[in-house]
Amino acid sequence: MRLLAKDITFKYKDSDQSIFENFTLSINGPGFISIFGFSGCGKSTLAKILSRELFPRVGEVYFESIKKILLSYNTERLPGWYSVETHIRSVIEKEREGELKWLLKEFGLEDVIKKRFSKLSMGQKNRVNLLRYLLQDFDCLILDEVLANVDEPSRNHILSLIKKRYPEKLFIYISHNVEEVCIFSKEIVVFPRGIRLKTLKKMKGLDFNGERFPERELLKKKVIEAIGLASIMPQ
Repeated sequence: MRLLAKDITFKYKDSDQSIFENFTLSINGPGFISIFGFSGCGKSTLAKILSRELFPRVGEVYFESIKKILLSYNTERLPGWYSVETHIRSVIEKEREGELKWLLKEFGLEDVIKKRFSKLSMGQKNRVNLLRYLLQDFDCLILDEVLANVDEPSRNHILSLIKKRYPEKLFIYISHNVEEVCIFSKEIVVFPRGIRLKTLKKMKGLDFNGERFPERELLKKKVIEAIGLASIMPQ
């Protein structure tokens, strides 16, 4: 399983500067891969290019053993007047009923299934959005800040759950939470500061699977490494 963005050049129509210029990135799956960097560095733009929501001016995205790729993002909002159940059942097949019930329980959403989407807290809305995608067919799921506004214990539980439940899938997780990224990822792709990126730095994560939490000193070293790579100004 492989995702390759090759020789990508991209800029928005209202901008004079390219975000990517002859940029190449290869991601191998399955597993949990994170993309980390400071705000405004191009992470969400890359997510949209990889999912083919945006198309580069030059270059192409190639997939190996990936038939379906989905993108879920924090600002995604469903029509507020429909119930959570209506939204979820619009995307799932009957044979996934057992998985739905299990996910609702694990995500702490059993009590809101009959509520209108507009009546949920921001954290509940984000969990519902993520659950909807997990219940669909996909080989690769890009998660762009999907657990914003969710408390830390719940985020840790959900990320551990995803890794255990779907080991054959490729997850690309975009987050500003550097500790979270270091703890759960098997590999971290780090955006440096600057524009017109050509390459990104890669480092190993701690690949926590919910069993033995990483030692604090080891986590601290990984956090310092990630922040250091993100702070480098491209030449």
